[in-house]
Amino acid sequence: MIQVAVDAMGGDHAPDEIVAGAVMAVNARQDIRVFLVGKQDAVTAALSGHTYNREQIGVIHASEVIETEEPPVNAIRKKKDSSIVVGMNLVRRGEADAFVSAGSSGAILVGGQVLVGRLKGVERPPLAPLIPTETGVSLLIDCGANVDARPSHLVQFARMGSIYMEHVMDIRRPRVAIVNIGAEEEKGNALVKETFPLLKECKDINFTGSIEAREIPHGGADVVVSEAFVGNVILKLYEGVGATLISKVKQGMMTDLRSKIGALLVKPALKETLKSFDASRYGGAPLLGLNGLVVKTHGNSKRSEVCNSIIQCVTFKEQEINEKIKKSLFPEG
Repeated sequence: MIQVAVDAMGGDHAPDEIVAGAVMAVNARQDIRVFLVGKQDAVTAALSGHTYNREQIGVIHASEVIETEEPPVNAIRKKKDSSIVVGMNLVRRGEADAFVSAGSSGAILVGGQVLVGRLKGVERPPLAPLIPTETGVSLLIDCGANVDARPSHLVQFARMGSIYMEHVMDIRRPRVAIVNIGAEEEKGNALVKETFPLLKECKDINFTGSIEAREIPHGGADVVVSEAFVGNVILKLYEGVGATLISKVKQGMMTDLRSKIGALLVKPALKETLKSFDASRYGGAPLLGLNGLVVKTHGNSKRSEVCNSIIQCVTFKEQEINEKIKKSLFPEG
């Protein structure tokens, strides 16, 4: 069984939605065991209304919670009994295969590197969420972990992202592109111009060149490479535009009787279309390049996203993604 530690106290809707997501995951898969890490009384109370196989869910007490506004380094150092620190230590000791949290992004990034630790040779672990596109999904790497990245970091991001998409999403020779302000090779800032020729030289990835932001929703690349500042702006704009469009479509359909009748007719097809652009169905963002799996979900995650984040850990473990990253990046090691 895949053992997944879940931060029951992290996120806007903890512990109720986090616990509900864990229950959904174990009810959907018999090969998962979840350790809910958090304040025992609160977690037990949230579990009390659910039906599940009790052998698949355990509660591990953690008396402290790291809040989002706390300085991450100090919080990890001082709050040794927080749900994030306790959960990550389970992964570090090999008592859990993965850790999932909707809590403080900063604390998760710091804890991932300090507690779980980087794979030998990995310079910077990136956050890599799957984002919906017209043709399926793309991996956006990095979306928030490394704002001041160097060219060598982006090259590693590209290689790790390619491995993830090939073995987790089953995309043969995934197309890898770097975010740029134009398709021409000579365009871009200093970081992009320096990274571009390095990516061209990588024989183990299918590098297709630059990609402009407007091509990302059309599925112009399977792996979209950027440093974290640009990646995070893309991700947040993506989410904001998507939510706004859905809101405006719903508003337009309710303007008069004719539009309401039309809405009833197109509702099934529209619902299915909008469902394909729901990022929560793909789970959270893995922090790639660590000695164990750490997955960051949105702070406002509801039960379905928590469930999907837990289930994605199974594929990651079964496909031995860390081992493949080590073998690809450091074949001599």
